[in-house]
Amino acid sequence: MTGQGPDRPGADEAETRAAAREAARAAALLARQLGRLAGSAGRGAWRSGTAAAKEAAKGTAPVFARAADRLRSTGPRAAPAAPAAATVPVDQPDTQSQPFPRHSVRPPRRRRPWLIGLAVLVGLPLVILAGYVFAAFATLPPLGGVAPEAAQRALVVEAEDGRSFATRGAFQGERLTEKTLPPRLAQAIVAIEDRRFYSHWGIDLRGMARAMWRNATGGGVREGGSTITQQYARLTSLTQEKTLRRKIQEAFLALRLESTLTKPEILVGYLNTAYFGAGAYGADAASRRYFGHGAEKLTLPEAAMLAGLVRAPSQLAPTRNFGGAKERADLVLQAMVETGAISQPEADKARAEKLTLHTPPETPPGTNYFLDAVQGEVKRLTQEAGDVTVRSTLNLDLQSLAEGVLARRLDAEGGKKKVGQGALIAMAPDGAILAMVGGRDYEDSQFNRAIQAKRQAGSLFKLFVYLAAYGRGYFPDSVLVDRPTQIGEWEPQNSNNRFRGALPLRQAFALSVNTIAAQLGEEVGIPAIVAEARRLGVQADLPAVPSLALGTADVSLLEMTRAYAGVLGPGVPVEPYLVRTVRGNTPQPLFQRTAPKPGAAMDAQVQSMMLDSLQAVVESGTGKAARVNGLAVGGKTGTSQDYRDAWFVGLTPDMIVGVWVGNDDNAPMNKVTGGDIPARVFHDFVERAQKVLKGRKRPAPSAARAEPAPAAVAPAPTPAAPATGELRGVPEVVDTGTLTIRGRKVHLLGVVGEGGALSRQLARYLRRREVICSGDPASARCRLDGDDLAALIVTAGGARASEDAPSDLIEAEDQARAERAGLWQRER
Repeated sequence: MTGQGPDRPGADEAETRAAAREAARAAALLARQLGRLAGSAGRGAWRSGTAAAKEAAKGTAPVFARAADRLRSTGPRAAPAAPAAATVPVDQPDTQSQPFPRHSVRPPRRRRPWLIGLAVLVGLPLVILAGYVFAAFATLPPLGGVAPEAAQRALVVEAEDGRSFATRGAFQGERLTEKTLPPRLAQAIVAIEDRRFYSHWGIDLRGMARAMWRNATGGGVREGGSTITQQYARLTSLTQEKTLRRKIQEAFLALRLESTLTKPEILVGYLNTAYFGAGAYGADAASRRYFGHGAEKLTLPEAAMLAGLVRAPSQLAPTRNFGGAKERADLVLQAMVETGAISQPEADKARAEKLTLHTPPETPPGTNYFLDAVQGEVKRLTQEAGDVTVRSTLNLDLQSLAEGVLARRLDAEGGKKKVGQGALIAMAPDGAILAMVGGRDYEDSQFNRAIQAKRQAGSLFKLFVYLAAYGRGYFPDSVLVDRPTQIGEWEPQNSNNRFRGALPLRQAFALSVNTIAAQLGEEVGIPAIVAEARRLGVQADLPAVPSLALGTADVSLLEMTRAYAGVLGPGVPVEPYLVRTVRGNTPQPLFQRTAPKPGAAMDAQVQSMMLDSLQAVVESGTGKAARVNGLAVGGKTGTSQDYRDAWFVGLTPDMIVGVWVGNDDNAPMNKVTGGDIPARVFHDFVERAQKVLKGRKRPAPSAARAEPAPAAVAPAPTPAAPATGELRGVPEVVDTGTLTIRGRKVHLLGVVGEGGALSRQLARYLRRREVICSGDPASARCRLDGDDLAALIVTAGGARASEDAPSDLIEAEDQARAERAGLWQRER
């Protein structure tokens, strides 16, 4: 879920700029129309005024005529007498020889029409603005009128060893009160967001002017002018739309808040409501999300980091941008010094203090299929509100290995064999899910093929046929004849369209002979086969038809893996589970799984015979590709009609592993059977999983994320006579798998090098650092500060492991794939 925070996505900015341009054009058009209207009104007023003046002049003419006569006779401005030759009758004055008729008045002073237009142009927008403000006030929402979105409670998910590796949902935490509000957090948020919080009355005109000036001189939006009160009003009572109406309403609501609440109440309410990134709403939730404890335990540097997040929580969330969050926290500390909240030595000490996050920066992409299933199980197990921490069954090392093994096989053979998808489940004998891969890439498709897909099981379903037969008097050495068989109108065929004659059941099961399975199904009856499948936990619809013996029913990989686990375990059915404990904010767990009571025990003799038959599949049958040296392995292959699905489910003393490959559109593959890619994936996974289960450490940390050693302190190489077969020196990078040391080219064993940007990154990392190589330069093992250089490069995603690479490099590539590091980030 994404919260409504102060961030401004690029799309919103583009829409805002476009709206502003449209508004400017509309305003210009309105101004032109108002100007024309004002000009017309001015001209009309002038004409009316002139006519009125003329009418008035008629009544006053005699008075002004007499006054003019007196002035002409006595004053210096008397007009000269007219020439004698141009005598004019008294009743017909010569108006052309005088500026004004003797009986007329001086016309009124000429008015300028543009002044009237300007008055209208200025006054009308003010009237409109006043009306807009009044409308905003009239539609003012009530305080607290915005109901928070119903958010999924936050899950912090831990692996089986206690390592936190993922979070889901929105963190809510505990609500702070005036008594529980940490003083340092209060000082930090006031210093960075609203220094005059305790002196203004909800709107800070000085702060708004300062923000406008800094934004104008800084070339962009660098500081906001909203007070904490305004922000609180927006968060609790308004939407996040960026309009003038909302800003006006925000100001009105801020004034109302200041009149109804105290300053501490406003500050506490704001800190309980603000978004701090990474799904954390409220300061206490953010403290638990980032630092693993409640807000009451916040240290000064932690409080400064939280205070710095509210301006841009999604961009600065320390789980994804720790550097940016730390820089912002340093600015907060300096602001606290400027406001007198702390001293400069206290700020310096806080800057130097190391901050450790409680959860990793990013959820490993491949674990999302598992997390989806965990969320569903937690919801079923407990309905308690609030944030929870889940201890899951996931083994992170096995998960990384499973993702890498499946991806490697599909990358190598998928295109040629027309295989688009795959899934894998690794389950402990008690039902704990140790690893789950639901598809090639969760970002491309969230459909979990391990538990949601229903596909034809093919010969994998013969497990239930043979269990029913062994339970009814058959034995692995009982002999049936592989021959043409017809049951009603159905005639089953073998995959090679040949018949082998008489075969013991153990061999028939190992070779997956269809005619003998069909004969057994007819002998024991389809209802008995359905009963066996139900007893082992298969819940899918199972049609009671003869072809069910050959796996024509649609089932899930989880169902079939669970069923095979029942053959290994002490009782059936085996209950798969993903959650061990669920903890809330109280000491008592909300849920804790107890040791499950074993189900009904399988007949010991039947169980022994079935395990023997499963081992025969791997030793001499269709599953020979799944054999692992030094390890007892049993299993069964399955292939559906037209090669649309291929399966292998195998058992070892430690776990049960199910593998499926196929295509989402149910398109046929290029003759891929269960003994092909699925059995090979099982082999690769189980062989390497043995080392993980024995506690072998993972490869060294990624070199791509390590900081290069500073040149000033890097030891200068000292020439020395190399030991036998040893070459040392500061290397030049040809590509990420090839170096030049003292003029000799060295190729790293098991590494397929990459050029370009990855090569340049490696060169910067190795700058002025000595590398020691041993063995043949064409396939050398090199060390850097005691670490294997090839493993560092491959783990960082700087190169691929070759097909014949040592197992540690293949494991390193699996880890890089799972983490989407280096070149795998581009290819995901």
